[in-house]
Amino acid sequence: MKNRYFIQLSYKGTNYHGWQIQPNAISVQEVLTKTFSTVLRETIEITGAGRTDTGVHASYFIAHFNSAKENLHSDKKALFKLNSFLPKDIAIHLILPVVNEAHARFDATSRTYQYYIHQQKDPFLLESSYFLPQKLSIEIMNKACKFLFQFTDFTSFSKLHTDVKTNNCKITEAFWAQKDHKLIFTITADRFLRNMVRAIVGTLIDVGKNNISQEDFIQIIEKKNRSDAGVSVPAHGLFLTNITYDDKLFI
Repeated sequence: MKNRYFIQLSYKGTNYHGWQIQPNAISVQEVLTKTFSTVLRETIEITGAGRTDTGVHASYFIAHFNSAKENLHSDKKALFKLNSFLPKDIAIHLILPVVNEAHARFDATSRTYQYYIHQQKDPFLLESSYFLPQKLSIEIMNKACKFLFQFTDFTSFSKLHTDVKTNNCKITEAFWAQKDHKLIFTITADRFLRNMVRAIVGTLIDVGKNNISQEDFIQIIEKKNRSDAGVSVPAHGLFLTNITYDDKLFI
């Protein structure tokens, strides 16, 4: 009987067409699958906690796999070898033993994303933050954030023609913070729709520029029409930063 493990990893998404394996493009899942299969000398299939889009980063990501090998979580040589084989923009931090039924995607109870904006030209943030020099009102944007807690259907912020059964999500945290010339948007929910965070950020930016009012923001959500919401901000400013699970999954 094989053992199931969770992998805690991080990756810079700049060079990848998202997480999920695709026929004609390099993905994080493909690189990990090949590396684990090579190092562990067995056929490994890796399942991620979700699908990040092209160019999106993850400072905290969870995936699971099965292996005939025991005690991989305490094998420091295996961890070192995996990281040696992986490219510089993907890092494995922990291998954790879990119960055989544990699923990285379906058992996740919440996910947190952060979106980064910088408002002064900064060459070191080119691939990890969105340069937006226009003046924004953080106070007004944070007022609009509170309306997100009143809704569950976020069709207005979803990519069209996706294969999900429902556009309902429960948002439990959403706020902007300012640090020097940087703005950081943090949002937590039980699940997210394709493109949802980037569309919400784009619409909140319209609020912060006073292009739309608080009432307009509410109406955009209520209308459930993607074309009424703001543009999707660039992928390179978005990070998946946390995923939570029930403690009972871990051995």
